[in-house]
Amino acid sequence: MAETTPIIFLDDISVIFRTRTGSIFHPNLVTAVNHLTLKLMPGETIGIVGESGCGKSTTANVMCGLQSPTEGKVFFKGEDVTKRTADLRKKIGRVVSVVFQNPATALNPRMSVHDQLLDPLIVHSVGSDDEREARIQELFGLVGLPSSAMYVLPGQLSGGQRQRVAIARALSLNPDVIIADEPTSALDVSVRAQILNLLTDLKAELGLAMVFISHDIQTERYISDRIIVMNHGQIMEQGTAEQVFNDPQDEYTRTLLAAAPSLLHPKLGD
Repeated sequence: MAETTPIIFLDDISVIFRTRTGSIFHPNLVTAVNHLTLKLMPGETIGIVGESGCGKSTTANVMCGLQSPTEGKVFFKGEDVTKRTADLRKKIGRVVSVVFQNPATALNPRMSVHDQLLDPLIVHSVGSDDEREARIQELFGLVGLPSSAMYVLPGQLSGGQRQRVAIARALSLNPDVIIADEPTSALDVSVRAQILNLLTDLKAELGLAMVFISHDIQTERYISDRIIVMNHGQIMEQGTAEQVFNDPQDEYTRTLLAAAPSLLHPKLGD
């Protein structure tokens, strides 16, 4: 049954990097992800939270096909995609899309907004010319961009508008999953809640699954069905947002909860 098959299944994966220190024969190794197993089900939002260097972004890179695991297996909709061919990479690109941390660097500064949205449709041979134009108009409506932004360059937009363009581009191929890697941390506080609300609304409207990466556990509470707390490349704790906040089992989770005021509502104590 499709409902019981995870969209993404990371089966006991590890990611080990060689550092530039050490010798040729005895390089120093860093374990970014350490024997991690994770399933993302259709329509589910998983929040992965932890401090910088905990392995959360490396995990996200494995999930979207940007990083191969050193050990373990990766499955997309039940298909083993651990060893990726060019065809598999293209298929993964249709299933999973990424919204990166900083829209200013994620978008091509020399391409108009229209062409940024058109590009993935051309690369994946989606639709006729008229159908592509209709899809671009539809994406503008989905993410709340004004029509006046259609042919401008990203540098002429505000940070929040640029992130809406990045989200529109991520949605262009009708993916099953959006991986959002710190998508609000480069934005002003006043804009963060707008982007989080947009992602939440799109997830509900389009039936998307989502992986939301953040160092702010309060933001994860707002958007996630299930929260995974990572440290040193391992899952320290996981559960529903309610469980993790109301009854944290791990000391590291309690430390995160005590140390992190909400970035959404900085004036509130909760």
